[in-house]
Amino acid sequence: MAKRTVRDTEVEGKTVLVRVDFNVPMDIKTGVITDDSRIRAALPTITYLLDHKAKVILCSHLGRPDGRVVEGLRMTPVAQRLSQLVDLPVSTVSDCIGTAVEKAADNLKGGEILLLENIRFYPQEEANDPSFAQALAKPADIYVDDAFGTAHRAHASTVGVAKYLPAIAGFLMEKELEALSSILSTPEHPFGALLGGAKVSDKIGLIQNILDKVDILLIGGGMAATFLKVQGYEVGLSLVEADKQELAHQLIEAAKQNGASLFLPVDVVVSDSISEQATGEVVPIARIPPNKYIADIGHQTVELFSQQIRQCRTVFWNGPMGVYEIPRFAQGTKALVELLANLKATTIIGGGSTAEIVEEMKLTHKMTHVSTGGGASLKFLQGKSLPGVAVLLDREH
Repeated sequence: MAKRTVRDTEVEGKTVLVRVDFNVPMDIKTGVITDDSRIRAALPTITYLLDHKAKVILCSHLGRPDGRVVEGLRMTPVAQRLSQLVDLPVSTVSDCIGTAVEKAADNLKGGEILLLENIRFYPQEEANDPSFAQALAKPADIYVDDAFGTAHRAHASTVGVAKYLPAIAGFLMEKELEALSSILSTPEHPFGALLGGAKVSDKIGLIQNILDKVDILLIGGGMAATFLKVQGYEVGLSLVEADKQELAHQLIEAAKQNGASLFLPVDVVVSDSISEQATGEVVPIARIPPNKYIADIGHQTVELFSQQIRQCRTVFWNGPMGVYEIPRFAQGTKALVELLANLKATTIIGGGSTAEIVEEMKLTHKMTHVSTGGGASLKFLQGKSLPGVAVLLDREH
């Protein structure tokens, strides 16, 4: 059921607490933000509230302070960058609950912004402590969740506050839910899924949930080693999840039964080590040396996967095809990203490292949707309920 959004709610003159995901990459020594895409992603909701004369209180976590104050993880640099983007002052306060916050909130006027301090400075945030959630909600009239990237976490700022305030979705949350829901319910066919990353275990639920929906399933990255192993291939020193081999075999059979075409690498880049100094060579999968690691997909696999992707009208991609952090092992991933960017189809990119790759290649604008939530998007596509979404009011409420 569609969730109620800020568009469906009277916000003028109201104090609105907005959970955003401003967990941006930042040099904690200098306070320099190296990628502001998460801040930009929240701008439609923030500007809408400002234009409608709401008093806007933003809260977010930054980094992993583990429930203690870490000076290098204060929100001040984020406030400065946000101020530049909205071309308005952004007030800050050195706490996220308590008297100082309540006073700052009282002083807000319609169309003004207050950014609270890092909410993970308190261990009660991740513990979803009711008292902390109530204190966080106290200055506000309405709660807006626009942080899809944390929606799979049952924290005080994503779930707890909804017990004390009417909870609705921001535009980014709405966009994420609509984009991901569409590939589960109404994908245009042929529908292809390109999956990579290190482990099969990270993607099992996703594969199981989309097998009856996809026409083409392409598996690369480290997780391909387990699938190749169960088909009798030598995979060298590559990680094989022994306890997932039987499941990998079952998934291969299930794909056949569902009429989905499953493709694995036909050649790979192998290396003596996974390091910046390592060199690689391309070998067919039947000739993987027992003393080497699989580090990327090979040229023939790139071409095979490309041929399949070009047939698709909808493509979902999650997980690199190789050890992307090392440039010489990133070529397979980059080739397929460039293909997706120029594909005349609906292209949905999973969050996390997958989204970071697209952003790094400056191709975000060429994709239909790039999710801001890695773990959240995977859990959603597994068919599981996200705590931070479940607490939001339905539009018909």
